[in-house]
Amino acid sequence: MSRFLQIHTLTPYAGVLLNRDDSRVAKRLPYGGVSRTRISSQCSKWHWRKAKDPFALENIGVPSVRSRFLVDRVIEQAQFSGAPWDKDVADALAPWFRYAIYGSRPEDAPKARGERSRFDDERQPLLLGLPEIEWLGKEFARLMARAGGNPDKAFKLAAAWVKGSGKGGSRTSFAANLAAMRRTAQMPGGLTAALFGRMVTSDAAANIAAAVHVAHAFSVHAEETEMDYLTAVDDLLETGSSVATIQETELTSSLFYGYVVVDIPTLAANLGEELPTAPLTEKVLYSLIHLIAEVSLGAKLGSTAPYSRASLMLLEAGDRQPRSLAEAYRTPCAPELGVAAKTLASHLRRLDEVYATGEQRRFFSIADVRFPGAERGNLGDLADWASKLPRQLSQ
Repeated sequence: MSRFLQIHTLTPYAGVLLNRDDSRVAKRLPYGGVSRTRISSQCSKWHWRKAKDPFALENIGVPSVRSRFLVDRVIEQAQFSGAPWDKDVADALAPWFRYAIYGSRPEDAPKARGERSRFDDERQPLLLGLPEIEWLGKEFARLMARAGGNPDKAFKLAAAWVKGSGKGGSRTSFAANLAAMRRTAQMPGGLTAALFGRMVTSDAAANIAAAVHVAHAFSVHAEETEMDYLTAVDDLLETGSSVATIQETELTSSLFYGYVVVDIPTLAANLGEELPTAPLTEKVLYSLIHLIAEVSLGAKLGSTAPYSRASLMLLEAGDRQPRSLAEAYRTPCAPELGVAAKTLASHLRRLDEVYATGEQRRFFSIADVRFPGAERGNLGDLADWASKLPRQLSQ
C-alpha cells in the first residue's frame, strides 16, 4: 500500500543567488553546527506551480490566483447581465464583499455606506480558485441588478447576503452559499490549493489540507559563498570615469538536499477523485516528479544563468509515517555528489535496520550509488512508477 510518496533529491548549483532574504543575501539555515545555504519551501512551490514547461501544472487543472486584490478584480470584471455600470451601487456592494472574504469579526462589518473599513487597505493575499472567483462575480452581478441603481438598497442587500439569518454579522448566508458552491464544483480552490493547501482565517470551511508537503532545501555541506563586486558602465560618458554604479551581490555554490512528501489520498480528494480510479491524480504525480527534478529555482537569470537539474532522485512509497533523510547531513559532507549520494544511501540502510518499514523504492543518479531495495531507472521511469501508485489504494 502506498499512501505516501516521498521524494528526495540532490541538486547542484554554482555561482548563483537562488533565494534571498530581506537583506538581499542568500537565505541560510544553521544545522549540525555550521551555516548552510537554504532554499525556502515557498520559493520551491512558487517555481513549480508557475513553471512554463511541458509538464506545467497550469496545463492540468483549474487555475488558482493569489492576490490582495481579488475582490477588486471581481468588481472590475463582473458582467452585470445587461445592467449599466453604476459606480455608486458598486461602491456600496464592495465593502460587504471585502468583509465576506477578508473579515472574521462582527465588529469589522461595514457600518454605513461610504465609510472606509480596514479591509480597504489591510488585506492579506488570498488564494482562490477560478470557480470561486467566477461565483463571486455572478453574485456581485446579481446584487447589482437587484439594487436597480439604488446605492442604499445595494448596501442593505449586500448586508443581508452576508449576514443571512445570523445576528451580529455571523455570515450564515454567505458561508452557506459558498459551501454549496464548493460541494458542487470540482477543485473550487484551484489546482494550487489542491496541492499545497489553503488557510482562510475568516472561514474555516474554506480551508484545504495540503496534499504536498515541502521541506526547506539546504546544502549538504557548509555554505560556500562570496561577495561579487560589480560595476555598471555609463555608455554616454566619454571623459573621466565611465563607471555609473558600484555594487556588491552575494553568490553561492551548493549541493542541495530536497525533500517532498505527497499524501496521495488527500491529493485525490482535493482533486475531486475517488481512489483507485484517479486519472487526474496520476497526471499530477507524473508532472510533479518532472517539475521537481527539472525546474530551476532561480533569480538573477541574466547574470547567473541558474539552470540545473537534480543529479539524484530517490522515490519511496509506503503507508507508514514519512521521515526525512536530512539527518544524513547533520555532519556536513564533502560538496561532491558521489560522497553525498553514498552518505544518503548509508543513512537509509541504517534506518532500514532499525525500522524495517518496507517502502517501495525507485531512483536515478548520475553518481555510482546503490540504495537498499531500490530499482534504478531514468526520470521517465520514476515518473511513470509514481503515477501508478494511486491504483494501489482504495478508499
